[in-house]
Amino acid sequence: MAKGNGFTMSEGPKDAKTPLPKIDFSSFILSLYSSGLVQLGKVEDPSTGKKSINLGLAKDSIDMIAMLEEKTRGNLTEEEESLLKALLSEIRMAFVEAKA
Repeated sequence: MAKGNGFTMSEGPKDAKTPLPKIDFSSFILSLYSSGLVQLGKVEDPSTGKKSINLGLAKDSIDMIAMLEEKTRGNLTEEEESLLKALLSEIRMAFVEAKA
């Protein structure tokens, strides 16, 4: 347990009222995808409530998702693989639109 932060790696902050979402491959990929959408200015940044575009960070997020696609090939369920391919395609298209 890390000292001073009030929680361990397996639990959230002690004052958290809602349970944390299940951690699995799909939720991880959706998290990267969501970050990419924020970086592309497609959705508001939850911390600021504003939309802004950072193509460099968006490209890094896309590259991470693409790397995971390559490194996990043959090890995903059919649903995980379909989700990964769909999200990667969508975010790449959003990147092209943001660059224009």
